[in-house]
Amino acid sequence: MNLSCIIVEDEPMARKSLQRLCENHGSLDLLGEFENAVDALSFLSEQSVDLIWLDVELPEMSGFGLLEKLPIIPFVVLTTSKTEYAFDAFQYQVTDYIKKPIALPRFNLAVEKVLELSNRNKPVASSGRKEIYVKADGRYIRLPFEAIAYVENIGDYVKIHTSTHTYVVYTTMKDLAEKLDSQFMRVHRSYIVHLDKIVDIEENTLVINNKVIPISRANKPELMNRINLL
Repeated sequence: MNLSCIIVEDEPMARKSLQRLCENHGSLDLLGEFENAVDALSFLSEQSVDLIWLDVELPEMSGFGLLEKLPIIPFVVLTTSKTEYAFDAFQYQVTDYIKKPIALPRFNLAVEKVLELSNRNKPVASSGRKEIYVKADGRYIRLPFEAIAYVENIGDYVKIHTSTHTYVVYTTMKDLAEKLDSQFMRVHRSYIVHLDKIVDIEENTLVINNKVIPISRANKPELMNRINLL
């Protein structure tokens, strides 16, 4: 499946060059080109995309200003003639950062990076057991996946929360995530949640069992893609 994308670039030649690169790439569907962030924001309020090719220095509103106003940030490849924005790009957790003029090999590398991340974020159906066993009070207790509401990181341990109990287990979030299935998602470096247990989502937090859980900016696009959103 192709990635839908838009270009936000005020320089006509640079915009035309990006247009040709996108249209000639077999994995991209170009949905629009905008010479300012205001028009792009208006488009994005009605239409979601997988990827934004985004210039930093734009009239009226900068590229970073556009990202600030988006409730959900898709994959973003910053395109700029300067390197001084690299730190800001890191702060916004953009997918890639390309210095203009953009050469075809570098463009292709950026697309491949986005495709790899996009495929990695797709939920994979689990073919294993729908349960784990945790050690508590000297015995192993069976926990069906359906009983787990969320998991919280506390240093070298994790807390597994159900609606009635909390179990402290000596393991890492990474190792536990590998044992869970596609019902679960890591929404923050410190939290894994059961998607079916989410009560509501607001800005950069969600609620499960009256617990307010943070959502990282990097993980929010995947979360919004995986819930049954109207």
